Amino acid sequence: MKVLVGMSGGIDSSVAAYLLKKEGYEVEGITMLIWRPDSPYPSAMSSNSCYSPDKSNDLEKIKEISEKIGIHHHVVDCSDFFESAVLANFRAEYMNGRTPNPCIWCNQKVKFGAMLEYAASVVPFDYFATGHYSMIMKLASGRYALRRARDEKKDQSYFLSRLSQKQLSSVLFPLGDYLKSEVREIDEALGFHEKGQSESQDFYGGDYSDLLEADDRKGEIVFEDGSHAGYHNGFWHYTIGQRKGLGIAYSEPLYVVATDPERNLVIVGTEKSTHSSVVDASDVVYGAAEDFEEDKIYKVKIRSMSEMKAAHAEKTPDGFRVSFLSYVKGVAPGQSAVIYDDDTVVASGIITKGE
Repeated sequence: MKVLVGMSGGIDSSVAAYLLKKEGYEVEGITMLIWRPDSPYPSAMSSNSCYSPDKSNDLEKIKEISEKIGIHHHVVDCSDFFESAVLANFRAEYMNGRTPNPCIWCNQKVKFGAMLEYAASVVPFDYFATGHYSMIMKLASGRYALRRARDEKKDQSYFLSRLSQKQLSSVLFPLGDYLKSEVREIDEALGFHEKGQSESQDFYGGDYSDLLEADDRKGEIVFEDGSHAGYHNGFWHYTIGQRKGLGIAYSEPLYVVATDPERNLVIVGTEKSTHSSVVDASDVVYGAAEDFEEDKIYKVKIRSMSEMKAAHAEKTPDGFRVSFLSYVKGVAPGQSAVIYDDDTVVASGIITKGE
């Protein structure tokens, strides 16, 4: 069985490739380039971001590690598709007052999508693997489902929740049953990286507004009743639930509760105004099941860093609705709502509203 491993040059993907080779798979590595040489975006950004200009050092490191493992390595230029599928969506969502998650979109459309389609035409393979912390299981129903990783702090099932049944059927996550500390120990023992090696932490190391290609435009910050609260330089600089950077003196903390793209307004309110008990989502990808059990209590995440909250779930004509047993804060249209049955992903949808 041949496994193609997505390699970034970091600890996780390097160890994933090593473990698969050790298990007896025929392994080859592949790296996708997503930064266009003619990109207009600033290059002075964190070197730990996955979307950054100069990957020559990374490629040298990947080549070095591939040679240590004893595998071939390929490079695929996905920059044009990344621009059209991920960045274009990112801009459109932000400029329409929503808050997208580019990592989820990239996983679905590029890393486990376009890149593999292209790679398959060059390097025949049976499975694709990455260094993500998650697990895949095949259920008695015949469906494939994502499960949360053993290392709860590193679990990435939220970011992988939009992978289709077809994608899940041909993917391996060899690190799903490892703790991050164990992976680091393996990496250091093999001499892949120095002890304490830093890693990619974010999609983009600069200001997200750089990617929107929008000039600052003065607008008004208002309270929910429409009364004046202050000014801003563009609604796209703000996200739902944001507290810092508002520059408004008030008797209690204020939060962004909505934006109005047409009128270039940022609407603020007190913490209570950020509470929602119901969330609707559309554009749904189903995992463990294609429907929800009536009266069953699921666990739901509305952001990658939010805690899982108990809720009931039901299908709607456009997607699904989750009704929380207690309130959640800062529901942001454009983010993903991911429904879990215990540790298994049942469904993932794009949030349309909270109330």
